[in-house]
Amino acid sequence: MRLEPVMWDALGEVCRRESKNANELCTMINARRNESSLTAAVRVFILAYFMAAATEEGHVSAGHGTLSDDADSDTDPT
Repeated sequence: MRLEPVMWDALGEVCRRESKNANELCTMINARRNESSLTAAVRVFILAYFMAAATEEGHVSAGHGTLSDDADSDTDPT
């Protein structure tokens, strides 16, 4: 499976938080996916995981909402 380095980092963080290794987590994602590739399913899972964990309070304390319009899309927003 090919993921961007930041996605591997995020997957590792999910694994740490859920006390699972990458194989266990990817096996679970694979069993639940529909018609997408495993790579796409993992990306969607990571996004959904962190969206569910996000709160307005956390958003403000992390300094989010201050991105400029000309921000580079490959730049870490944190």
